[in-house]
Formats: sequence, C-alpha cells, structure tokens
Amino acid sequence: MKRHIFIFLLSITVLCSCKNETKTVSEEPIIGADGPDKTAKQKDGLTLLSGEFIYYEDAAVLQTGHEVYGVKIDDKMHELYKMGAPYRKEATDGVRAVVRAKIIPLPKGEEGWPFSLQIKEIISVKTLGEKANEVVKIGS
Repeated sequence: MKRHIFIFLLSITVLCSCKNETKTVSEEPIIGADGPDKTAKQKDGLTLLSGEFIYYEDAAVLQTGHEVYGVKIDDKMHELYKMGAPYRKEATDGVRAVVRAKIIPLPKGEEGWPFSLQIKEIISVKTLGEKANEVVKIGS
C-alpha cells in the first residue's frame, strides 16, 4: 500500500512541476497597436501576409488562412513568381509566400476578389510541402 501512495505522490509531483513554464514578453511592439511604440515598418500602411501564392496566365492570387486576395500583376509579382520557380513541379503549383503588401478594396461595380494586394516587399518563399501532394488532378 505504501508503494502505491508513493507512486501516486511522485506522479502528482511530476505533473505539477511540468506546469511551471515561464512566458516571456516580446520586446517588439504589437502589430496593429496604436501609439508611439510602432516601428517604422508598422507605420508604412503595409500588411504582413502569409499564404499560398499561385500565378497562372493572367491571374495571380494569395490565399491566406482567412481570405483570398487577387494580386496586382507588376514587377514585384513577377519577382515573387521567379523566386518560387525551384519549388514548383508544374506551372499551376503554388508556393508558400510571406509578403508585405498594400491591401486594396475592390471598387464598386467591378468583379473579382473583395480585396487585392500590391506586393511591396517579399519576405520569404518556400515549398508547400505535404499539402502539395493532396491535390487531385483530373485529365493528366
């Protein structure tokens, strides 16, 4: 019986000791916070976005976890497309992109995505990884 009580107390002690994690406070100002603590990059009106970038023929989109944005076709968009070339097997494959861009609402009376992006800075480009293998292709 003493052995069972000892094991019980030992397991409670182990469980309690695991929950003593300390959280560190970030020294960088919070994005979107108002006030004098904003950095120069936060005051320029651009938004940091991460998602799947796809460009095919005359259409370019960036699909984030919450929204799909049409991407303005310009030199920065073409630069992003070229940076993703090593990660694509086919022209229709997407890449994971992190960009800073200006979000432009769709003018009334026009068709398309509710918001479009004008890319101003490319942070990184990566492969989509395992998600790329989940695509079903018809007519191959």
